[in-house]
Amino acid sequence: MHADGDWHAVEGALSKDMTTVGEYIQTWKLKLSTTKTESAAFHLNNKEAKRELKVNFNNKILPFSPEPKYLGVTLDRSLTYRRHIESLRKKLTSSVALLRRLAGSGWGAGATTLRTATLALVHSTAEYCAPVWCRSAYTQWRTQKIFMGGFSFRVIWWSFVIGVRCL
Repeated sequence: MHADGDWHAVEGALSKDMTTVGEYIQTWKLKLSTTKTESAAFHLNNKEAKRELKVNFNNKILPFSPEPKYLGVTLDRSLTYRRHIESLRKKLTSSVALLRRLAGSGWGAGATTLRTATLALVHSTAEYCAPVWCRSAYTQWRTQKIFMGGFSFRVIWWSFVIGVRCL
């Protein structure tokens, strides 16, 4: 990770760091997964939004990703986590649809079953890495709308009062 106003300086510093990583890997007889290794730039400079870093590793340029995924969280150049929240909404929508079927008005599952299913299917997904992304500007106004819309039906509402909170 480097911060500098000059892109060439950043690329040079990162390439030098990758050389150091390469030496370490070679010393300890490890292998870097080149298909999973990529470079990314995080900044707020809109003039440079399309710029791709050219970082070298073993005389090859690493692929650039404008939205890399790290530990299941999709990052973007300004760290708004917009794509992550959108994909999270899609996952939760399908889980909530399943829970709605379980909570059928005529025959629905019991309260304990619904609570357990909600915690397993929705709560764990919604709270994964929440301390990381919940404070971004995009999520401050979108999170409540996205999650409240998904949990507006009455059976789930009392068993799962919005678990995604920024403390």
